[in-house]
Amino acid sequence: MSFPYSYVSCSCIEAEHIARRIGAAANGVQAEEEQEEKTFDPRSPRANFSLSPLDHLVWCEDCNDIRCERCVISEICYWYCPSCLFEVPSSMVKSEGNRCTRNCFNCPICTAPMTVNTLDADGVGVAGSWILACDYCNWTTLDIGIEFDKPTNVFSQLVKLRQERMERAPSKRSAETEEPLEAPPTPNPAARFDNLKAFYKSQLSSTISANPLMSPSSEFNYNSPSSLARIMNLYTGTGTYGKKTPSKPSTMRESADLSEGLSLVDPEADQAVMRKIQARGWHGTASLTQQADQVSPSRFLADLWPVPTLLRTKKAKRCRACRHILVKPETKIQSTRYKLKLTANNYVPNLSLQPLQAPSLPPIDLEALQPSKPLQFLLLVKNPLFVPVKVTLATPAQTPGRFPSTVTMLCPQFEVGANIDVWDDALGAEGGRQSSRTLKAKSGGGPSEGRIAEAGKVWDMGGNWTAVVVEVVCARIRTRDGELAEDEDVFEIPVFVRTEYEAEVTETDPKALLDDGTKEKRELAYWCVLGIGRIVKTVE
Repeated sequence: MSFPYSYVSCSCIEAEHIARRIGAAANGVQAEEEQEEKTFDPRSPRANFSLSPLDHLVWCEDCNDIRCERCVISEICYWYCPSCLFEVPSSMVKSEGNRCTRNCFNCPICTAPMTVNTLDADGVGVAGSWILACDYCNWTTLDIGIEFDKPTNVFSQLVKLRQERMERAPSKRSAETEEPLEAPPTPNPAARFDNLKAFYKSQLSSTISANPLMSPSSEFNYNSPSSLARIMNLYTGTGTYGKKTPSKPSTMRESADLSEGLSLVDPEADQAVMRKIQARGWHGTASLTQQADQVSPSRFLADLWPVPTLLRTKKAKRCRACRHILVKPETKIQSTRYKLKLTANNYVPNLSLQPLQAPSLPPIDLEALQPSKPLQFLLLVKNPLFVPVKVTLATPAQTPGRFPSTVTMLCPQFEVGANIDVWDDALGAEGGRQSSRTLKAKSGGGPSEGRIAEAGKVWDMGGNWTAVVVEVVCARIRTRDGELAEDEDVFEIPVFVRTEYEAEVTETDPKALLDDGTKEKRELAYWCVLGIGRIVKTVE
C-alpha cells in the first residue's frame, strides 16, 4: 500500500443504509444515533465494498451521480478470439462453447500458443503430415499420437479424433506392469448427455396436457405473453386453469439402460487409475490447472489434448437506475478504444494529499508517523469541469476507531476555477500571468520563504486547482504484544465533499424552463477517504 492515497465512496452504500433504517423502523427496532449514521467509517467491513479509486468509477449524466461496479449492469457486446482476433457470433458460442473453432490452440503443458507445422522435410506437406507444436516447451500432438490430414479446420479434426478414441475400447497393455493402462470403457460424455436429454424430454412430454407452461418443443417457456397470462390465472383463480381441480402428478422414472443415458460405476475403474499412478509416477500426473483446462476429464499428461483458445468479450455498462449506457466499446475487435466512456474523473473533483514541509527539514516518513506530533499536509483539489466549482469539505474532529486522531481543516470552503482549454490558456497567457502574480502576492510566497498557514485562507491556487492545509495529530497506539487488527495502524481521514456549480440545460430537459432559461444549479455530495500513512505502535 503506497501513501498517500485517495478513495471515493459510491452513493449506493447510503441507499442501502436508508433501506435498512426504513426496515428497522417498520419492525419497531430503534435506529442508530444520528451522528454515527452521518459519519463514514472507513474501517467498517462494508466500506471495503464501496471505496474505489476515482478512475475506477463511472458517471451517469442523467442521474447526476457516481456509479461503481455494483451500480451498473454489464452487457456482452461482442465475442472474439484473442489469438486470431476474429469475431464469433453469439449463436456459435451457444452451440460450440466458449472456444475458438479455428486453428487457435494453447499448449496443455505450458499454456503457450501452438502453431500448425508440417512433418515433410520439403515444407510442402502431404495428407496426414500436419501437427500442432508448442515453440516454448516443444510439446507436439505426436506425443499423444495425433496427426492431421490438412492444416486448416483443425478444431473439427480434433473433435472427430476425440469421438473416435472415446468410442473405441482400449486394448493396449503396459510393457512394464502388464496391466491395462486405460480404465474400463465409459460412454462418450456428449453422447450420454444427448441420450439423457432425449430421455427426459420424452418423460416430460407426458405432462404437456397437465402443465400449461410447457411449449410444443417440450421446454418450459416463461417469456411468452400467453404463458404469463396462464401464470396469473393460476394464482388469481380466474380462467380455465384456475378452475381445474389439482391432480396428483405422475411419478417420473429414471433411465434404465445406456440408450437412455445410464452410466454405471465400474468398481475396477479406481484400481486401474491407481495402477497407472504407480506406473507413471508423480511427473506423469497432470496438475489441477491442466485438468481444469481440458474439455474432458484427464488425470495424466499422456491424456492431455491441445486446448482451444478461450474467447474474450467486450462489454458495455448501463446505469442500474436509469438504464442509460455509460461505457460502450468500439465495434472493431482490434481497437481498444471506446465509443462512449463516462469516467468519474471527468466530472468529479479529484482530491490528493502531499506533505507540507520546508525543504531544509528531512522528509516525512509516511510509513512511520510519530504519534502526538502535529503535521501539516496540502490537500489539492482539481476541477475537471469547464465551469467554476464551489467546494465544501467536512471532516470529523477525531477519526473513527479505537485510536482516534485529531484532524483540522483550515479552509473548509473555497472555490476552484474552471478547467479551461490549453489553447485558451495559451491565448490568454498575459491575463494568466497577471492573475498568477496577484495570487502569489496574496499568498505571500512559497514554503521556503517562511509562510504560515492561516485559518480560512487557501494555501495556493491555479487555473483549475486549489490547495488548502490540513493539520493532523496522530494518535498514540498502545498495544500489548502487538495485538492489532488488520491495517488498524493506518491513518485514514473520512472527508465529506460537497460541490456546487452551474450547468447548461438542454432544450429537451424540463428544467430548462427556469428563470434564467440557460443554466441550473447542481450539487454533488460524496464521501472520500484520504490515507496518510502508518502510525508507529507503542508496545506496553
